[in-house]
Order: sequence, then structure tokens, then C-alpha cells
Amino acid sequence: MEEYHRHCDEVGFNAEEAHNIVKECVDGVLGGEDYNHNNINQWTASIVEQSLTHLVKLGKAYKYIVVQKSAYGFHTASSCFWDTTSDGTCTVRWENRTMNCIVNVFAIAIVL
Repeated sequence: MEEYHRHCDEVGFNAEEAHNIVKECVDGVLGGEDYNHNNINQWTASIVEQSLTHLVKLGKAYKYIVVQKSAYGFHTASSCFWDTTSDGTCTVRWENRTMNCIVNVFAIAIVL
């Protein structure tokens, strides 16, 4: 329990740590795969589920939002009104010769 509170006392979202976690999840799901339209929804769900599971295991007091979009082409934009000293975001861009994957993570600190 003491370790959990120590993590919660840390100030600020560690975007590099989140980026590395999500990149590992994307590599694990898509690494070695070629584009296949029939697998898109499964891949997307796996990446989101694994990313959230690993981020929550960090034991930090954050609500995480992972944006998912399964389509051929897409546009995305975001605007956030939050505490820049504790909340944050990271974007992971991954590609191989047949597909691109972009994962956006938003982290909002929970005030206990």
C-alpha cells in the first residue's frame, strides 16, 4: 500500500514511460503482420486493451483515455483544458511497409 501512495504522490504525467508501454503493445500486436482489413478491429481492440492494462498496472492515480479509430483514412484533432503540471498526453506512431498505427493516450490525474 505504501508503494501505491508513493507512485500517486509523483507529480506530472510521464509521457516517455507511457509511450514506451504503448509502443511495446503495438509491436506485440502488429509486429510481423501485413495489413489485413479483416483483422483491423481485433488488432485495435488488443492494442487498446493491452495498453490500458499496462498503464493501470503502473499504480498511478490517473484516468487514461486511449483513442481508437478503425478506418482507411482519418483526421483527428484534440483540445484539452487541464492542469499541465499533472495531466498529459502522448502519441505513438508506428508503421511497417503495409500499414500505419497511431495511438493517442490522454492521462487525467485523479485528485484523492
